[in-house]
Amino acid sequence: MDTVKILFLAADPSDSVRLRLGQELRDIREKLQLSRYRDNFHLESRESVRTGDISQAIFDTEPQIVHFSGHGTGTGELCFEDVQGKTKPVKPDALANLFKLVANQVNCVILNACYSEAQAKSIAKHIPFVIGMNDAIGDKAAIAFAVGFYRALGSGRSVKEAYDFACVEIQLESIPEYLTPVLLERESIIRESEEEANEIDTPISSTSVFFAKIFKILPWC
Repeated sequence: MDTVKILFLAADPSDSVRLRLGQELRDIREKLQLSRYRDNFHLESRESVRTGDISQAIFDTEPQIVHFSGHGTGTGELCFEDVQGKTKPVKPDALANLFKLVANQVNCVILNACYSEAQAKSIAKHIPFVIGMNDAIGDKAAIAFAVGFYRALGSGRSVKEAYDFACVEIQLESIPEYLTPVLLERESIIRESEEEANEIDTPISSTSVFFAKIFKILPWC
């Protein structure tokens, strides 16, 4: 049986408002451990992530799902840490180019950070499913989204279904940010793009391949 590997990356620079990233990681781990298909998921985490840690973590864990939790800027940059633990923003194109190089391996990217939709759109040119935030998102909403997403995924739901359940999870907690998460699909991005198809390195051509790869362990697939 295939195991779905999840890489959780967290960055909470000391010069930023502190986030409950440890709580988010604990809740994700708990939901997966309690899930019906817990034996088919493996969660790895890296905290206080610097830019140089990203590719190394991907090399080490070979994940199908990469989940980033931390800060984002209004211009679409994600915030990692420098050697002093201070904020080091990374522009959308830089991370998109990194994910382009691992597009044959990574199938889903979750950016649980404020204003990460711009970054998500850049990454979605190469990765089948990318989730970003179209506005600022608070701790409670971010954690509720993560809980709903991985609870559904561990129950055998598809990524698209898990996204829907995660948004509802925010709503059930009476948090008004349930419209903040946005799911982007590579096929839609490619269709809408003015770029030529051969300018985008996409070794997997159908979203159904992702479902087949991750959920072929389930009896109804």
